[in-house]
Amino acid sequence: MGREGGGDVSRWPAPAKINLFLHVTGRRDDGYHTLQTVFQFLEYCDALKFDQRADAEVRRPTGPQGVAAASDLTVRAARLLQQVAGVRRGVDIHINKSIPMGGGLGGGSSNAATTLVALNHLWGLGLGKPELMALGLRLGADVPVFIHGAAVWAEGVGEQFSPIILPEPWYLIVVPPCQVATAEVFNAPELTRNCPAITIHDFLSGRGENVLEPVVRRRYPEVAAALDWLAGFGPARMSGSGACVFAMFDDRDAAEQVRRQLPADWSGFVARGRNRSPLHAMIEGEAG
Repeated sequence: MGREGGGDVSRWPAPAKINLFLHVTGRRDDGYHTLQTVFQFLEYCDALKFDQRADAEVRRPTGPQGVAAASDLTVRAARLLQQVAGVRRGVDIHINKSIPMGGGLGGGSSNAATTLVALNHLWGLGLGKPELMALGLRLGADVPVFIHGAAVWAEGVGEQFSPIILPEPWYLIVVPPCQVATAEVFNAPELTRNCPAITIHDFLSGRGENVLEPVVRRRYPEVAAALDWLAGFGPARMSGSGACVFAMFDDRDAAEQVRRQLPADWSGFVARGRNRSPLHAMIEGEAG
């Protein structure tokens, strides 16, 4: 952020995230839920490529199947940045998806954040991180954390951050054969919306759960089965609103050993947890 326009970068990473716990503490008058959660990034990313155009068109020639370009968060992010900054240049956005959709790993939000960060650089706008985070919040509650770029304790609707230092273990992410509709989960009448507030110290001492998990378990038996299976190898938890579930391991080999035992109709991957976003690590590497 704040980098001047200049050298192009061929591929921009959009990393996945996991929620190490998630409590819903209330619901605002505008319908948004207030939360407490911890975000950590994964060294597992979508790849975005931005081809600048001579006209002002924003297009997405390649992207996720089943998502119309006009409703894609990357296209919306680029158009929002054009509007706010008065930019008359356009871009073709190419998205190479690796992060599962509907998995609670933040892929769409991460793509939007990378778009804002990349175009801020490529168009030479010089907007700072707070300005980009404010734009990101207009696109979705999870977008600001990807622009912020560091593991955080988050409150509010997920946009009020406090720093937190976490171990960086290896995670096995299990991807059940389903996609979870986030809005359905947050609108479920049985969702617990009055979790008592806890502190960072409480979390680091072992408190905290994902209160969306019981809702998803009842409505998505594939997620329940994945949680139960993975719990046979250690504590298992769902990320965000699901469907992906995860367990942590001290080393990659141990995680890979469990991954090789996945049931045939499930998929999964092993990735390192990172307190610094791979996007920001790339930016700092380019600058350095």
